[in-house]
Amino acid sequence: MKNGHEYIFEAPSGVYGKRRMDKASELLIENVEVKGDKLLDIGCGYGVIGITLKKENPNLTVFMSDINKRAVNYSKKNAKNNNAQITIKEGNLFEPWQEEIFTTIVSNPPIVAGKNIWQEIIENAYNHLENKGVLFLVAYHNKGGSAIKEYMEIKFSNVKDVIKSGGIRVYKSVKDVQNVL
Repeated sequence: MKNGHEYIFEAPSGVYGKRRMDKASELLIENVEVKGDKLLDIGCGYGVIGITLKKENPNLTVFMSDINKRAVNYSKKNAKNNNAQITIKEGNLFEPWQEEIFTTIVSNPPIVAGKNIWQEIIENAYNHLENKGVLFLVAYHNKGGSAIKEYMEIKFSNVKDVIKSGGIRVYKSVKDVQNVL
């Protein structure tokens, strides 16, 4: 990572990426172009994405949430262990953030949970982004990622492949209310 930071992460069993950070999360972290100053990591797991982005961008205000109570508890522990001031809440997708608007939203969505989950992330991200705010999602292109890309195009009227590596893509959409009919 940039800035020479070292990270300490603990993860419970039953949480994705327990043994080591997965390649998709790594690609997302390395290729997110942070927009503005208020970032949401939706479906944060044990916190690796949001915590790393906070440490690499110290002026960023980071919010994280996950439906899994154990994941949230480990996110809080990992944020503390990495000296990262982050607001972390338990809840399903955007439920903890009803009134919040963000400049950047990131997610490594759980593809195995089904398309309803990533579709809801994309739909609600649009409503929780300020104008010109950005959504970054990462997925294996041939394992559901191409459908994610198509859905982002439908909802945002734009989508871009930020990077392609080993079958993994980081997708980016920008909210632009001028381009919406």
